[in-house]
Amino acid sequence: MQCHGKPFDVSSLVLTSSRKKVFAGIFTFLILASVPGARAQAAPGSQSSSSTSATPKSPALVDTTGPDISLQNSEALFDFAAALNACGYDQGLAAADPVRQQVRDQINQALQGSADARDAHEQLCTFISRHQLSDAGSDLAQYISLALYVTPPPDLTPSAEGADMPPDASGVENILPLLRRFSQLVDLHLIWVQVRPQYDKQLAELHDSLSKMVDDTGIYLKTPVGTTVGRRFLVVIEPLLDPSQTNARVYGADYVLVASPVNGNIHMREVRHAYLHYQIEPLIYARATVLDRLLPFLKTVKDAPLDFTYRSDIVALVVECMIHAVEARTMDTGVTIYKIAPDTRRSDLEAATHQHNASVEAAEAVRRRAVDQSMADGYVLTEYFYDAFAAFEKQPQSFKESIGEMVYGMDVSQQLSRVKHVTFNQQASSDVVHRAPRELRGLDLAEMKLMKGDTDGAAVLAQQSVTDKSGDPARANFILARVAIMHRDVPAAQHDFEETIRLSKDPRTLAWSHIYLGRLHDIQDERDEAVNEYRAALTVRDGQADTRLAAEKGLKQPYAVPQQVHTEPANGDDAAPDTQSH
Repeated sequence: MQCHGKPFDVSSLVLTSSRKKVFAGIFTFLILASVPGARAQAAPGSQSSSSTSATPKSPALVDTTGPDISLQNSEALFDFAAALNACGYDQGLAAADPVRQQVRDQINQALQGSADARDAHEQLCTFISRHQLSDAGSDLAQYISLALYVTPPPDLTPSAEGADMPPDASGVENILPLLRRFSQLVDLHLIWVQVRPQYDKQLAELHDSLSKMVDDTGIYLKTPVGTTVGRRFLVVIEPLLDPSQTNARVYGADYVLVASPVNGNIHMREVRHAYLHYQIEPLIYARATVLDRLLPFLKTVKDAPLDFTYRSDIVALVVECMIHAVEARTMDTGVTIYKIAPDTRRSDLEAATHQHNASVEAAEAVRRRAVDQSMADGYVLTEYFYDAFAAFEKQPQSFKESIGEMVYGMDVSQQLSRVKHVTFNQQASSDVVHRAPRELRGLDLAEMKLMKGDTDGAAVLAQQSVTDKSGDPARANFILARVAIMHRDVPAAQHDFEETIRLSKDPRTLAWSHIYLGRLHDIQDERDEAVNEYRAALTVRDGQADTRLAAEKGLKQPYAVPQQVHTEPANGDDAAPDTQSH
């Protein structure tokens, strides 16, 4: 008998309890980080069944038809964790939930009663010993990755193959036949059935705190919780692991966080950090190609105590700085803000106001120290975004509506001058979130080549997609149109943008196609046709400020060709098409 519990639907409970309106389809995004510094975009909903698609397969635990945010346990992960414990994994044992020792005792009892079980145990432990990595976190992570990509017991077979399997998981995939034999001989399934109520109790105890975190984050970002097409945030609990470690992984569009609860508690700050990645990254990576003007900041952090990713990829650095800023602005400072009572007498009002202001200043000082710490750790744009979020809090616009101004409105020279006065720490902590690298293929590879200036390579892949009908034809034509612009081939660009408009259903891609067509008409002195295209862009209503500003600017005055042609202009109102957000 298989026991697979239904995961808690965190998002639906939050919506019920807070009576928020469901917003369907907030984001769709595919994160690709196979090459340091590389950024690629994928058109919303452009998932193809062809082998040329770079859309990675979701972990086995992810229910692609289920809630976008969920909390659950996993018998497959339990089997891996139990095996590691049986083979000497003692990290965090003293602080772990009592169920961990209970499972270890039951396994030891089973081993004592069976010579075959002891033989299976020895083979399993030999494999684990031979594949041990020098870094304890990476050593554990490879088995977590594999556990997330196998089917439930007793099969325990890979749910993905080749490039769809996380690279670190592939390195230990041969443990599966050994684990299946060990699991059968010690009857891990029976042990799982016996301890399952304790796991379910942990889920119930965690549900409210996780729901509150999601709800509070949505309120701060002014982003209602709803359904996000093709993206999932999944929290998986496993009490047999070290409770001090939170392992957050990004597999394509799926964010999976594994935590070990003790008495219904996990490190919610780390969970929230991962959730902020889930909310913020799509909007930043969608604008990746217009962040090149921020590249000088990478030179300023070359000696900072940062992971290589942040010293080599400006988009990753911007994301992390923005997250640090949100965390500083929303942190618990430990300072109680003095509130002036409505019935305070006029004679006491001055003293009460002074006390209120003093408490506000004290709380702000705590937050500023957190910002200074982040800056010293190398997250050099934290202070800028901290101030930007202070302004954001006073405005009615949502984070999605405000992010363009935050990023594009930055005075780069001013911020570079600020960074010159930062003294970096000698050592900093790593991010809790790690990505499973993926090999870029198909239109994602075409986007990457286009970003790097390999227009011929991008064109070949995009044209192949059109010919083979192996990907989203609208996205392929959109790539071909931008290639034509870089080659100054106006007729080809017009044709491909018109094809994009004919084939695409994505408002953002449509809006930018109309804007580009308007500019092409402008440079040919066809003002009436250009105005029609700019108006069409406004009619599409993709909801983004950059398309509105670019279209309105086109209506006010004809587009002038810059001295150096770029497919994605760097200034705010001429920003590149963001084919991710819709």
